[in-house]
Amino acid sequence: MENTSRFFRNTGCEYFPCHEGLDPGCFNCLFCFCPLYFLPDCGGDFVMRQGIKDCTSCVRPHLPGGYDEIIARLRDEATRAKKAWERRRG
Repeated sequence: MENTSRFFRNTGCEYFPCHEGLDPGCFNCLFCFCPLYFLPDCGGDFVMRQGIKDCTSCVRPHLPGGYDEIIARLRDEATRAKKAWERRRG
């Protein structure tokens, strides 16, 4: 895959690929740090370790289609936040 606004592969990264078993040719590094990390229920495969989310086993941001899933979730969260803000505002 070519680098685009939806896909970026950084083969020069010392950790590339940071998850074993994935096809390096389709490995998306765009969301190296997942923007859903701060959501309590992000939908990814994580475990809590001493109150800190460990996403080591989650590959969702790196898979084909991961970009679209994450952007859709961010839009949903923004819509929910906007509606909640409007309700509070009256």
